[in-house]
Amino acid sequence: RAAAAAGNVRGEMQSALFLALQHDGGRMERGGRRRSEAEEAEKGRMKKTIIKDWKTRLSYFLQNSSNPTKMKSKKVGKHRTYFRLWSEAFDELLANKYGLAAFRAFLKSEFCEENIEFWLACEDFKKTKSPQKLTSKAKKIYNDFIEKEAPKEINIDFQTKNMIAQNIQEATHTCFSAAQKRVYSLMENNSYPRFLESEFYQELCKKTPITRAAQGT
Repeated sequence: RAAAAAGNVRGEMQSALFLALQHDGGRMERGGRRRSEAEEAEKGRMKKTIIKDWKTRLSYFLQNSSNPTKMKSKKVGKHRTYFRLWSEAFDELLANKYGLAAFRAFLKSEFCEENIEFWLACEDFKKTKSPQKLTSKAKKIYNDFIEKEAPKEINIDFQTKNMIAQNIQEATHTCFSAAQKRVYSLMENNSYPRFLESEFYQELCKKTPITRAAQGT
């Protein structure tokens, strides 16, 4: 009888423990889901803010670029052709300050602006003439974008990271060449097509009378 009673007590304790774990697990799952939903909502709000800010800048640019009292007619036509060129080649987009700003804002709205920031840092790095500045800039780029868990870590392979870590010890203008090519390819093949289909670019095309400008009207 004593053994049976002990067995019943153990069974009840196990059942109670199981129910408690189930309850806590459900509560943790719900808590995790709520946190996830809150994070997604926050991301959505940030994206809307970025898009709103971009639209404000866009409207200002279009107003100034289409106002004959502020620009000569030839310059107006030139600015309007930029938008068409942006869709013809990724290089054309990056070469134009308005295109670069638009693309950067788009990447920021997708929370992946580290790629364009790294590319721009590399472009600045290649123009550096002072050996001392070259070394300090190389280390900063490495700390910001390359090393593990860097604040703006880019997606490149381990071998390339190791090669960069070795090269920056005696920095040259080609330290980041392989990584920059990799990031450029990622942007051109993935982010750039999405940009051309985005609200950013579509809104720009709608508001800009490219056809009339091309016809000289």
